[in-house]
Amino acid sequence: MELILKEDVIGLGYKYDIVNVKSGYGRNYLIPTGKAVIASESAKKIVAEELKQKAQKLAKIKAEAQSVADKLASVALTITAKVSANGTIYGSVNSVIIADELKKLGFDIDRKLITIKDVKKIGDHTATVRLHKEVSVAIPVTVVPDAPIEEAPAAEVAPVAEVEAEIEEAVEDEETAE
Repeated sequence: MELILKEDVIGLGYKYDIVNVKSGYGRNYLIPTGKAVIASESAKKIVAEELKQKAQKLAKIKAEAQSVADKLASVALTITAKVSANGTIYGSVNSVIIADELKKLGFDIDRKLITIKDVKKIGDHTATVRLHKEVSVAIPVTVVPDAPIEEAPAAEVAPVAEVEAEIEEAVEDEETAE
């Protein structure tokens, strides 16, 4: 039995594929569930026309994504973050922050399209924006501290000899008090 698939069927084919299946599988499962229709000549013509129209729409969507990607290729982001003394960021820089920075530059890109590991250190990183299944662009991201990093002041440690002398004095004071 020859059928035209109306949706992807795992192990059988993809939407709009023309497949040959056993008649029981087609009559009892694929057709009643709406996953396929009988491949008559008129149905084949309709599918061919739909594919032709979809190809034009998909080409237009891909062209729009490519134009946005060309504009994004010249963008480099610099993000300021609060940083500890050892250069670790409080929190992290993630796709939400990058989407906000791109929005400030005039690019309205969904955060779900941006891929970056959670950045927890200052320095240079790369974010990938996937605009279409065939179009993606890498954006350099530089994370800088919002204030100069200062070394943590070293705790003042008294020399061991001074500490021992203080302990001896305290012990002698206790002994004289008794």
